[in-house]
Amino acid sequence: MHFTKMHGLGNDFIVIDCRKKKIAGLSRLIRCFAKYIWDRKLSKKDVLEIETLAGVIKPKRAGKMVTVDMGTPILEAKDIPVNLSGRIIKHPLHVAKKEFEITCISMGNPHCVIFVDKVSGFPVTQYGPLIENHPLFPKRINVEFVEVVSKKELNMRVWERGSGETLACGTGACAAAVAANLNGLAGRKVTIHLAGGDLKIDWSEKDNHVYMTGPAADV
Repeated sequence: MHFTKMHGLGNDFIVIDCRKKKIAGLSRLIRCFAKYIWDRKLSKKDVLEIETLAGVIKPKRAGKMVTVDMGTPILEAKDIPVNLSGRIIKHPLHVAKKEFEITCISMGNPHCVIFVDKVSGFPVTQYGPLIENHPLFPKRINVEFVEVVSKKELNMRVWERGSGETLACGTGACAAAVAANLNGLAGRKVTIHLAGGDLKIDWSEKDNHVYMTGPAADV
């Protein structure tokens, strides 16, 4: 079996030509898949159309980076889903005798964003699984712990449902950027620093879509 191993901000993927039409809708996998196509000259187009289980995604060549249209953020609790009503912004959540203020967003998968003073040293592995499996979230949830550096810059660590803490999460970065804006902590264009590297997020005022730009590389 021939395969290519790639990573998007440190998260490894193996790309196999399995002759199927659909791939999983992971944003970092989409960046890797787009780079795989361009590097091997399988398409000359600067904008690709890739059919995924989450719909058609159109990655765009951005120099050595890849920009992906992540669609519009979902803010209504019932659609995320969260067992509450309306938008969930700065909602109190009690976990292990500690109160957090949560903002919940779906980017095709559910996210709970929590702003903290410092992400370095924060006990992500302690609180991440407790929040992921909280009864408030019927399908469990991804948890982002975010430190605001400035209106244009965020630091983030992520606890992914079913995976634990990972080096990066594209949909999580998008959710963090939207949450920071909704809470008045950042503008609509931010750079997010993760353990695996940086992502640039633009929540467009023009079409309300979230655009993510980041790297992909062969291992």
